[in-house]
Amino acid sequence: MRIATANSYDNTVSLLARRQAELASQQEKIATGKRVQKASDDPVAATLAETAQNRLSRTQADLRSLDTARSSLQQAESGLAESGELIQKVRDLLVGAGNATYGPSEREDIARQLEGLREQMIGVANLKDNSGRTLFGGLGGSATPFVDLYDPSGNGVQFNGQRGQAAAGNTSLPQALDGNAIWMRVPQGNGSFTLSLDGGNTGSVSTSVGEVTDPTVLTGDEYRIDFAQVAGAMQYTVTNVTTPAANPMPGQTGVPYTNGMTIEFDGQSLQMNGQPAAGDQIDLVPSTNTDIFSVVQDAIAALRYTGANNGAHRTQELARTITEIDAGHDRVLLARGRAGEWLNRGDSLDTLMEDRSVDLKTEKSRLEDLDMVKGISDFQAQQLGLEAALKSYAQVQRLSLFQVIN
Repeated sequence: MRIATANSYDNTVSLLARRQAELASQQEKIATGKRVQKASDDPVAATLAETAQNRLSRTQADLRSLDTARSSLQQAESGLAESGELIQKVRDLLVGAGNATYGPSEREDIARQLEGLREQMIGVANLKDNSGRTLFGGLGGSATPFVDLYDPSGNGVQFNGQRGQAAAGNTSLPQALDGNAIWMRVPQGNGSFTLSLDGGNTGSVSTSVGEVTDPTVLTGDEYRIDFAQVAGAMQYTVTNVTTPAANPMPGQTGVPYTNGMTIEFDGQSLQMNGQPAAGDQIDLVPSTNTDIFSVVQDAIAALRYTGANNGAHRTQELARTITEIDAGHDRVLLARGRAGEWLNRGDSLDTLMEDRSVDLKTEKSRLEDLDMVKGISDFQAQQLGLEAALKSYAQVQRLSLFQVIN
């Protein structure tokens, strides 16, 4: 069989070129530190590395979102702390306003301080984070969730956000709190019923905020306490005005009145103070929700009230507003505690996702990266082989038949 010299030459050149390409490829791997630079280098490893990279990208995106949410929650928690301090200042002023020696000028001074604190509370409720998002807008809806519409006709603060609270996810935290639930859902009175004096009262009677003595028999009906002068003695009658016939309560009809007495009916009790006049009336209605801003405004109105029986009216209203202020403060503390829990959860999630990122980076490195010791060793072996092949080829090329003949 005849083998042409040209064919042998081509095969040798092709082999040398291939070895040179392999050496260049190995050199590139050493320079980049990557064993797998394209899918053809190792299809399985390339696929698994791409999967790890996608998961790593999602984890890093979740981490950025978590950092943003944690920053917003920290600002919200600070806002709730400030709100709690403002509410405590309001309460201190209301307690001081009950001083019987205060005159109109002192009460007006307290009323003006309460107006300033009320404005500050609205400002806190409208706080925004560093990105301009409202911190207490609930699920969104308005750039200014709390709008003060106060006027003498009785309008107050309106919530223009979207009610509701976003829940914390497996890798996320809410970036805003439901301000409506925090400040706009304060229970009136003692939380079960509210006591108020009739506007036409002329005596000095007032009541405590009352309490529930037996929740199992509490009806949730409306009641009226009427006072009458009978044979020179003051008496009271309790009437259930919810029933169609508005019948007086059994055992609560024509009862002699004494200052400081406590009366009980249908699982509720209240203490009456002062001296009523004939025809005076106290109303008891089931509690509904009010807002903390209206509570402060009611206190301001009570301090400025100059109508008939203003002393008893002021005592009654200030006692009620202090109870409602305490209930509002409890809701702020509850929201602050929830924000703190979410921040703790955020710390745990941050640690978890950081560890996950490290694991994914390690997995990706294991699949793609080059073992530098082995890579350099392989490079040197290939380089030595190429050099030997080139020298051998050069020597073979110099051989000819004429050298043998001579």
